[in-house]
Amino acid sequence: MVLPLSKDVEDEEGSAERLITSQLSEKTLVSTGIRIGTTLKTKYMAGYVAKTRNDGLHIIDMNKTLSRIDTVGKFISRFQPGHVVVYTSREFGKTPVEKFSELTGCKGITKRFMPGTFTNPQLPFYTDTDLLIVVDPALDRQAIVEASSIGVPVVALADTDNTTEDVDVVIPANNRGRRSLAAVFWLLARSVLIHSGTLSVDQPMKYTIEDFETKLVEQEAGEVEE
Repeated sequence: MVLPLSKDVEDEEGSAERLITSQLSEKTLVSTGIRIGTTLKTKYMAGYVAKTRNDGLHIIDMNKTLSRIDTVGKFISRFQPGHVVVYTSREFGKTPVEKFSELTGCKGITKRFMPGTFTNPQLPFYTDTDLLIVVDPALDRQAIVEASSIGVPVVALADTDNTTEDVDVVIPANNRGRRSLAAVFWLLARSVLIHSGTLSVDQPMKYTIEDFETKLVEQEAGEVEE
């Protein structure tokens, strides 16, 4: 039987060492903007803020981000991958979610969330779900509400300005940036694969963080022109 997610959080230990590898140095991780929050700070996220810059931006404690990613990765590894849904309505979240799903076998949803996806088995797009992961608690609210209504645990990436009602566990991180989202899902995929025994701690990932990045329209147009 799978333990409640809250139990894993209680047992959470610093685990940055297993996630920071030759493929991803700490310097490179910082450069993705993963810890750069917003100028707003809610009471829900105050405990994850390490400091506030002179320009008013709140900086997320990266050690807490890494520890939480590894805790969630361990939790995900206990489920049948096909019953873990990862949802994003953010454009920059599309490629990270797709690459994460490809590597872990989880089900990624990157189109508009349809009411009844989790609650109405009569619908053609119904998805049997045991765990939901979302990129933004505000934008992905409909998915959270449906999952919570049937007792499905919810994990959400949360920035400093997010509120987290109906979210069981947050991964504190910049959930807007293209490179930040790539970094979070690359790290989360690595953690899932390690905890499931598919990848050793010293083994490189199939994809780099750059592969997890959603391409900008300008980049795609430039490639076509070339």
